Amino acid sequence: MSSANPVTSRQQPIASRAQPPRRNRWISASFADRLFAWMAKGAALITLGLLLAIMGSLLIGAWPAIHEYGLGFFTRTEWDPVQDQYGGLVMIYGTLMTSLIALIIAVPVSFGIALFLTELAPSWLKRPLGTAIELLAAVPSIVYGMWGLMVFGPVLATYVQQPLQALFDGVPYLGALVSGPPVGIGILSAGIILAIMIIPFIAAVMRDVFEVTPALLKESAYGLGATTWEVVWKVVLPYTKAGVLGGVMLGLGRALGETMAVTFVIGNMNQLNSVSMFEAANSITSALANEFAEAGEGLHQASLIYLGLALFFITFVVLALSKILLNRLQKNEGART
Repeated sequence: MSSANPVTSRQQPIASRAQPPRRNRWISASFADRLFAWMAKGAALITLGLLLAIMGSLLIGAWPAIHEYGLGFFTRTEWDPVQDQYGGLVMIYGTLMTSLIALIIAVPVSFGIALFLTELAPSWLKRPLGTAIELLAAVPSIVYGMWGLMVFGPVLATYVQQPLQALFDGVPYLGALVSGPPVGIGILSAGIILAIMIIPFIAAVMRDVFEVTPALLKESAYGLGATTWEVVWKVVLPYTKAGVLGGVMLGLGRALGETMAVTFVIGNMNQLNSVSMFEAANSITSALANEFAEAGEGLHQASLIYLGLALFFITFVVLALSKILLNRLQKNEGART
C-alpha cells in the first residue's frame, strides 16, 4: 500500500495538467460565442449603415433638383441642359419598358430551359448544356452591347422591323407600334438584349429549385398516369413557386440596374413622342453613364442624382413587393398544410 501512494502522487499532477479546469473551458467557449455574435451583428449593422449612407448621399446630392421640381420631376418630359430644364419621365419610362420586355421574353425561355434540363434532357447533355447557359452570365455587359449594336440591331431592322412596317402600313395603332427609322436601336432592341443577359440567372435559379423537388412526389404523379407537363404544373411548380419567384426578381433587379448594354442599343434620345418599340429612347442608367461625367455642379448634376435616387426607389419597391408576395405564398402553403 505504501509503495502505490508515490505512484499515485506522481500521476496526479500529470492528470491535472492534461485536463484544464472545466470553468476555464466554459469561459473560453462563452467568450467565443459572444465574439461570434458581436461579429455577426456588426456585419449586419455595417450593411445597414452603408445602405443609409447611400440614401443620405443621394438625398443630399439631389436636393437642389428636389427643391426645384419636387415630385413633378417624374412627370416632366423635358431634358435640356442648355436651358437648364430637367424631367425624368422619359428615363423612367425607358427603364420600366425595357425591363418589362426583358421579363416577358426571359421568363418563358428560362422556364423552358430549366424544364428541359431537369425533366427531359438526357444525362449526357445536362452538364455541358447547363454549363454553356451559365457561361452566358460571365460575358461582360459591354460585349452584349457591342454585339447588339453591330450584329443584332441590323438583323432586327432588316428581318423584323422592315417586314412589320410593310405589313402594318396604314393600320391604326399597329402601324404606330412598329414605326420609326429601321436602324435596329430602341426600346425593343434594348429589352431583347436585357432578356438575353438575364436568362442565365433566372434559368439557373429555376433549375436549382426544380431539382430540390422530392423525387417521390414526381414518381408518384408519374405512377398515377400524369404527363410531364402535368407533373411540372401540378407538382413541381407548387412546391418551388417561392424559389421561382425569387429567380424572376433576381432577373428583374439585374435588368433594372444594367448600364452599358442598354447604353449601346437604346438610342440615348430624350423623347417620348411615340409608342413605337423601335424608336430611340433613354433609360436612367444610360443617362447617368452618358452625362454624369460631363455634368457641371448645379441643377444638371442634381437632376442626374435625382434619377439615381428614383432608380434606387424603384428597385426597393420591386424587392419589397416580391418579399410581400413570397410571405403570402408561404402563408398560403402553411394554411393548406
